[in-house]
Amino acid sequence: MNCLILAAGYATRLYPLTENFPKPLLKVGGKTILDWLLEDIDATCSPERKVVISNHKFASIFRDWAPEGVEMVDDGTSSNETRLGAVNDIRFAVESLGLEGDTLIVAGDNVLDFSLGRFVAYAREKGTSCIMRYYEPSEQKLRKCGVLEVDASDRVLSMVEKPSEPASHWCCPPFYYYKAEDIARIPEGIAAGCGTDAPGAYAAWLAGETAVHAMEMPGSRYDIGNLESYKKVDSEYKGITK
Repeated sequence: MNCLILAAGYATRLYPLTENFPKPLLKVGGKTILDWLLEDIDATCSPERKVVISNHKFASIFRDWAPEGVEMVDDGTSSNETRLGAVNDIRFAVESLGLEGDTLIVAGDNVLDFSLGRFVAYAREKGTSCIMRYYEPSEQKLRKCGVLEVDASDRVLSMVEKPSEPASHWCCPPFYYYKAEDIARIPEGIAAGCGTDAPGAYAAWLAGETAVHAMEMPGSRYDIGNLESYKKVDSEYKGITK
């Protein structure tokens, strides 16, 4: 299994904090967001390859940070206006590094209070590509994320990114486990018109083509969207040892 961490965004909502520094390398409780993620992934998932994809603006900062065993990919973009989008970044990383095999894909700017190892075990048990889901009561928030419907076996029946009329209260966070054959279909999905900005756009397309299952998220995630939320999460995580 490979692990690909998406870190090519520009986090404009966190300016000026992230105007010249990447959001995934902000410290929470004394450690960078990426270090929290990678410690859990190393301990519970044992990936054969670990890849972080960055934009060109922050590539040198990521390279200075990168611990041994982490491969860096620079997508060549230098501004939010010229960004490739998450799905194109996944394709770029897979093709430029020749990644093969099942792949765990994680957004590099989320702090989690649960282990991704449970998600990987779930996906291996299902034997299909898998996503996560959590209950979101706010319709306003649902309109800004991927919303899915599932059957009794957790199979995704439909998924729509940023729907004007959400079909359910199940929201998809940015964590995906793709089987090798489904990673290989990303160019097909893009050619068929799936969105490329939000990472869940490919999962939404794939669910219409083959079996995709959705595990209920076993804890909480903290998506740092502004300075206030960053300070709150940092305060909560101070002194925490995983």
